[in-house]
Amino acid sequence: MCGIAGYFETEPRSTGEELAATAMAMAAALHHRGPDDSGVWADPTAGIVLAHRRLSILDLSPLGHQPMHSSCGRYVVSFNGEIYNFRALRRELELCGHRFRGHSDTEVLLAAVTEFGILSAIRRLNGMFAFGLWDRRERQLYLVRDRLGEKPLYYGYLGSTLIFASELKALRTHPEFDCGLNRNALALYLRHNYIPAPFSIYEGLSKVLPGTIVCISSEDPDRIPTVTRYWSVDMAAERGLASPFHGTEEDAVGQLDTLLRDAVKHRMDADVPLGAFLSGGIDSSLIVSLMQAQSASPVRTFTIGFHEAQYNEAIYAKAVAQHLGTDHTELYVTPQEAMAVIPRLPEMYDEPFSDMSQIPTFIVSQLARKDVTVVLTGDGGDELFGGYDRYVVGADLWRKIRRMPAPIRTLFANGIQAVSPQRWNRLIAPIDHLLSNSTWQRNPGEKLHCIARVLNAGAPESLYLEMVSHWKQPAEVVPGAQEPLTAVTDFRRHLPVAEFERRMMYVDSQSYLPDGILVKVDRASMAIGLEARVPLLDHRLVEFSWQIPLTWNVRQGTGKRLLRNLLREYVPPAMTERPKVGFGVPVHMWLRGPLREWAENLLDEKRLKDDGFLDPSQVRMKWNEHQRGTGRWEFLLWDVLMFQAWMEHNRCSVNGR
Repeated sequence: MCGIAGYFETEPRSTGEELAATAMAMAAALHHRGPDDSGVWADPTAGIVLAHRRLSILDLSPLGHQPMHSSCGRYVVSFNGEIYNFRALRRELELCGHRFRGHSDTEVLLAAVTEFGILSAIRRLNGMFAFGLWDRRERQLYLVRDRLGEKPLYYGYLGSTLIFASELKALRTHPEFDCGLNRNALALYLRHNYIPAPFSIYEGLSKVLPGTIVCISSEDPDRIPTVTRYWSVDMAAERGLASPFHGTEEDAVGQLDTLLRDAVKHRMDADVPLGAFLSGGIDSSLIVSLMQAQSASPVRTFTIGFHEAQYNEAIYAKAVAQHLGTDHTELYVTPQEAMAVIPRLPEMYDEPFSDMSQIPTFIVSQLARKDVTVVLTGDGGDELFGGYDRYVVGADLWRKIRRMPAPIRTLFANGIQAVSPQRWNRLIAPIDHLLSNSTWQRNPGEKLHCIARVLNAGAPESLYLEMVSHWKQPAEVVPGAQEPLTAVTDFRRHLPVAEFERRMMYVDSQSYLPDGILVKVDRASMAIGLEARVPLLDHRLVEFSWQIPLTWNVRQGTGKRLLRNLLREYVPPAMTERPKVGFGVPVHMWLRGPLREWAENLLDEKRLKDDGFLDPSQVRMKWNEHQRGTGRWEFLLWDVLMFQAWMEHNRCSVNGR
C-alpha cells in the first residue's frame, strides 16, 4: 500500500526542479502511507509531475520503485493498492510477448494498459487501487479508483493546475492551495458522520467516485475532466437481479465458499508478515476460518477488549481463535488509552469524520502493526448479506405502518409532536426505570418525535433516511448551507425493487460502505503503515450477492443467513451466534467526565459564533441536555466535536471559508 500525489499544469510554467520539489513535499505529507521508499517523476514540457510514497508489500526490491514507466515508454504511473490477480494477468501478457523485469503488480498494470488500453485493462483487474497514469503520447492524465472505493483519491483544480493525492493533507502543501470550506459538504457530514463522494470538505476539491476513470487532457481548452464509469453497484445489482442464482440454498452456500475462499487466498499473497482482525463475530470469524484452512502455519489474529462488558467482544474472539488454532494476540484497552487517540483523529482522517469506532479501529491497527504489515478484515458482510439491524427492524416497522390508515397515522403523529421532546422527557422520567429497553431510556422524547416523523412518512425511503441520519435537519445547523442530494437522500436513485430490505442494502453499499466503513479502516490502518485487505468486497462476491434471493440472507428476524450457514462448517454456531455488539466506546460517559473540559472548549458559544459555521444555539442545547442527563446526544455532539477539532488542527479561516 502506498500514497500517491501529483499535479498537471494544463498551461506549463514550472521548471522540472520546481515541479519535483513541490511534488516531493506533497508526497512527504503521505509518509505514513508509504514509509519504505519515495520517488518523483516530472516532465516540465508537459507540466506533469507524479510522486509516490511506498509501503513495500510485493517485490520488495528496487524494481518495485515508483513512479514506474511502461517498457514501451508511453506510460508513467503512481499506483496505490494491490492487484490480486496480477499473476494470472502476467501469464496472459507473457503469452502476448511481454517481458518483465521485476515481480510487482504495478509493472503488470502498465503492461496490461499497453496491451489492452486503459478501459479494458481496468476491467480485468481484481483488486483495491487508486492511481494516476500519464499517457506521454496523448498528453492525458488518468485518475482511477477501484470498484468499491477501498482506496482514496482526491482531485481538483487550483486555477489551471489539476492536483490529486491520496489524502487532502498532501493537497494542502501545494503553494497555490487556497480552497475555502464547503458549507454544503459540512451539512452532509452532520447528517451522515462522513462526507459522501464526490464531495469533500473543501470547495473545488472532489473525490474520484468508486469504479470510475477521470481523464484530463491538455487538449481540452475548458479543462473539464471526462468521467467514465467502468463498474458500479448499480450495474452489479441490475445484472444480478436479471440473472438470479440457479440452484438450492445449499448450492449457494457452496458457491459462496468457493468464491470467498479464492478471494481470501488472493489476499494472503504478500512478501511481508500477514494477519487478520478478529472480533469473534460472523464476518471476521469466517475470514479467519478460510485463512487458517489455507495456511500451513497458525494465522496471526488480533483483537482488542474493553473492561466494560457491554463493549467487549474479546472473549468471543479468543474462543474462536482457540477453536481455529490461530496465533492470537489480544489487548485490553483502558479508557485513558482510548482517549489518548482522540487528539490524533483530525490529522488521521484529514476531513471531518465522526464514527466513534474510529478509536478502537486505530488501536487494533496499532496492535497488529507491531507484528504484521498486512491484515485481512471482515468488512462488507453487513451491506452485501443483510446484516444490519435496520434491515430487519426497518422493514418490519414499515409493514406495520402501511397497515394503518393515513388519517390515523397523521392523528397520532400530530399528537406526539404537539408536545416537545424535552417535555416528553420530563413526563416519562418518573417511569423510565420501568422501560425494559435501554434504547428507550436515552432520549425518549426524541424517540417519540422520531416515531411521529416515521408515521408521517409517505414512503419507506423516508423511514430509512430517519434511521441513518444523525442531525435530522443539518442545513439548519449550518447557516447558509444547502444540502446536496446524495445516494441516500435522492429517492429517485434508489433501486426499483419491491423488497425494502434490498433497497436499504443497495443505498448502504453506495454510501455508508465506501464513505464510512472503508474510510474508517483505510485511514486508521494507513496512519501507521498497515495495509488492510477486504475479501468480502471482491467484486465477484458483490455481484454474486445480488443474484441471491433476499430470503436466503434475511429471514425470520435474522440477517446474513448465508454467511452464518457457511461459518457453521468451520466454527460451532454457539461461538458466534449472539446479538450484534458493534465496535464502540463509551463516549457518552466520557463527555460527562474526563472529556468534558476538552469538549466544552471546542463547543464554547463565543467560539462557535465567531467561527460562523455552526448555529451555536442548537449545538449548545444538545450539549446542555447531555450534561444534565435529560438527553443522550453523544452521536450528534461527536459530529460537532470532530469538526471543531478538525478546524483547530487545520487552522481554517473563519470568514466563510
